[in-house]
Amino acid sequence: MKRFEALIQKTCRILELVVAVLVMVGILLALISFFKDGTVFKELLEDIGTFQHYLDNIFMIVIGIEFLQMLFRPSADNVIEVIIFLVARHMIVVDTTPYEDFVSVISIAVLCLVRQYLHGFGEGKDTEKKS
Repeated sequence: MKRFEALIQKTCRILELVVAVLVMVGILLALISFFKDGTVFKELLEDIGTFQHYLDNIFMIVIGIEFLQMLFRPSADNVIEVIIFLVARHMIVVDTTPYEDFVSVISIAVLCLVRQYLHGFGEGKDTEKKS
């Protein structure tokens, strides 16, 4: 039974690595396609409306990078960072109401507090072990 559990755990780690590699390939292809067309910067100078589309693409790449980091080093801190980026992207890129903006800001503040609490909680455990 222990061998079967070990096999399942090893298979899961391999699948996680495969997914991480696929995400990394997707990020690289997105970066290449984004900068391949040099007209994006010319369009930004000519039409401010394209800036929102530009931000949307940049945030998607950043979220992909954060997601990749979360796959390689899964931790509560990395998960919270990805969620913060998702909420920030939604607030900045999508047309939202003032109420939705307020809820997004509160959500980010709560996520930052949770992250700080987790860091403080982890430090408290380390100091107890050293004593």
